[in-house]
Amino acid sequence: MSLALPEKPTLYFIGVTTGSSSIMKVFPKWSEIMGLGAQIVGYDAPLNAPAATYRRIVKHIKENDMARGALVTTHKLDLYEASKDLFDTFDPYAKLCAEVSCISKREGKLIGHAKDPITSGLALEAFISKDHWHKTDAQVLCFGAGGAAVAISLYLSGLEKPPKKMTIVDISEERLKHLKSIHKKLEPATEFDYVLSQDSLKNDALLESQASQSLIINATGMGKDRPGSPLSDRAEFPEKAVVWELNYRGELDFYHQAKAQEAAKNLQVENGWVYFLHGWTQIIAEVFQVELTLELFKRLDEAAAS
Repeated sequence: MSLALPEKPTLYFIGVTTGSSSIMKVFPKWSEIMGLGAQIVGYDAPLNAPAATYRRIVKHIKENDMARGALVTTHKLDLYEASKDLFDTFDPYAKLCAEVSCISKREGKLIGHAKDPITSGLALEAFISKDHWHKTDAQVLCFGAGGAAVAISLYLSGLEKPPKKMTIVDISEERLKHLKSIHKKLEPATEFDYVLSQDSLKNDALLESQASQSLIINATGMGKDRPGSPLSDRAEFPEKAVVWELNYRGELDFYHQAKAQEAAKNLQVENGWVYFLHGWTQIIAEVFQVELTLELFKRLDEAAAS
């Protein structure tokens, strides 16, 4: 796709199907509320795109004054690997995770950030208390070992009283190895278990082995970027589980599987809307150097919901 020279302050959205994201309708409202006078431009790339695809957008942002920065979804790891030499510096999380979810500029320098450990924590705190792991025997089961899983595992294992165990399931041995290499640098109190699986029945069994009140996460992208769910329709959620579907748009098969058992199993079922809000507002604040107060966040939330 062509990259036109921006004529006004521009935030780029680097993803797979950016045009169908709610942010395309929400951002103009937010820009007005925050007084940015800015626009958002989507940059779509297929999964595991060639390195040249990522380098092109990073160079475009680096070389154009009106290109203020970007939010990166899906491609965080690949973009970092393909274009890390184009950045002047990275924040500590970007270095630790070897990924970029936010691109910003300061005094002529191009900066790569990994914001997800912060934004995932803010999202989790909206519906699950920090002492949940101290008061219960709950564990964490996360389907998907990509950037979101990395972020959530860093946030949870960094709590004063973290969950005792977190199991991460993925179809890619490479992603699991990457996640394991990050955890090795931390010496966390949480025990991590890494499971290679693309078998929904095996995933069902892992789900059913979780304790009551455990946190069950779909961080695979299934139900949005690609069809289906990591679970079969015969899967049984644990009693009183907190079920978190990270997507907020798409078919959301995993979300609907949980909703079908919500009453019978006394589940708490959450989608990715709050994650979406924190993810975007934190990055917009970073790129445009805006102080994101609680009052401003509430106004942005109300504007997006409308």
